[in-house]
Parts: sequence; C-alpha cells; structure tokens
Amino acid sequence: MLTTWVVMPTRLPLVLRRCPTCTSERFRANGKFRVNANHKLLDAWLLVLCAGCGDTAKLTVLERRHVRSIRPELLDRMHDNDPLLAAELLQDPELRRRNRIALDWEGAWRLDTGGPAPLEGDVLDVSVCFAARIPVRPVRLIAEGCGLSRAEVESLLAEGNLVSAIRLNTRLSADFTFTLKP
Repeated sequence: MLTTWVVMPTRLPLVLRRCPTCTSERFRANGKFRVNANHKLLDAWLLVLCAGCGDTAKLTVLERRHVRSIRPELLDRMHDNDPLLAAELLQDPELRRRNRIALDWEGAWRLDTGGPAPLEGDVLDVSVCFAARIPVRPVRLIAEGCGLSRAEVESLLAEGNLVSAIRLNTRLSADFTFTLKP
C-alpha cells in the first residue's frame, strides 16, 4: 500500500542572528519589506523583529539594483508585503549566506499523513514530500507519522524492518521514500 505524507510549513521559520541590542539570537519574520530608491537604483530589505526586545533588523534582498533589472511582479509583491515572497526568500541559500543567517524550523511545520498509518498487516510504502525545504530527521517524521517513539523507529531500522534508499539518521529536506515491514 503506497501512502504519501507531506511536510508542510505552518508559519515562517525563526531567523537565527544575534541582536545588537539584547542577548537574543532569534528574529521573527513577519513578511514586511522595505524598498528604498536612490534615483534609478533600488535597495530592498526583508524586515525581521527580535524575539527578545522587538527591535527591527533588515535582511538585504536587493542592493543597488537598477530599476529596470527588477521584475515588476517582484517589486509589486514587495510593495504589497507578500508573506509568500518572504517565505520564498528565506528559503534562498544565497540570501541566507549574504546576510549570515540560519533558520530555526522548530514548531514551524507539521506532518500531514492523510490519516493513521496501519502498522499491522500489510507492508507500508510511504513517499514523503516536502512543501518547503524544511530540514528534519526522517526518523522523527516516521515516528510522528506512525505514532511510535524514535527509539522504536531506531530499533525497526536496526532489525531491517524499516528500509530506505537514504540514510534516515541525518537531517533531510528533500523528498524520500521508505518501506515499513510488519
């Protein structure tokens, strides 16, 4: 029996970055943008709020870009403070590298299994799809989806009753499949 599970984001992830005002290292992205024009050159930032003191920090999205080199749809989405654009930009590895940030996905995702997984009887073939690049340990997903503890999933893996083409012990953000034998 082939089943599809989907890992879906429930909110924007926290941004891991040191606050210059307080000791907090977490910022909340709320989907707000700031666009500044200097003649025909534009700068654009994604605004994030410190979880500790509430100060605003800016993550550089565009820097000194000519107006004509920017797609009008992108500029419209920034002016409209599109939260989906904020989610897309936070997923961009180049933006994270340029701003020296990391993302904390703890509590920002959920697993949609489409119903309870039958553990007795049939062999369970599961395809796990990610709606966003959310780094999660597959062992944790399998434990949550099947209603087992992580130790039970580890023992199934050691016994050979849980089989996958990928390593299930490391963080993963790409689609994968696994088979659970009774």
